[in-house]
Amino acid sequence: MSGKLTHFDGKGDAQMVNVGDKAITDRIAVATCFIRMKPETHEIITHGRAKKGDVLGVARLAGIMAAKRTSDLIPLCHPLPITKVAVELTPDAQLPGVRIEATVKTTGQTGVEMEALTAANIAALTVYDMCKAVDKGMEVGGLHVVLKDGGKSGRYEAP
Repeated sequence: MSGKLTHFDGKGDAQMVNVGDKAITDRIAVATCFIRMKPETHEIITHGRAKKGDVLGVARLAGIMAAKRTSDLIPLCHPLPITKVAVELTPDAQLPGVRIEATVKTTGQTGVEMEALTAANIAALTVYDMCKAVDKGMEVGGLHVVLKDGGKSGRYEAP
């Protein structure tokens, strides 16, 4: 690890990293987060009683769409040819809430960590949007990369 922030040039100005000389490799990133809510809200979601419809299904689609649009949202993020996006939403009565895992794959010259983080986060925000009428106190948290593989820096797994 060089310890150097690559999104800044020698003068400290923001720059998009040149990935043109990097090898094209298979890359994967997995990010997770959760949305905590009242037990009653969790029950509404798991029993399919939300007025706006299938909360988990809509959130899954929103996460997939978000991964594909990440470079439109993050200023210095490269647009990538994503080959796979999977968003899993798992109700957890102990939380209570929903645990979210987003997996993104590509074959390219830069990683897909930002796409995985964006997918997980937007899926959580969609759950919030669809349930805020009954629970404005929901909390989104724990967003982090749990796996990254491919490219020069190799494999990373969260402890």
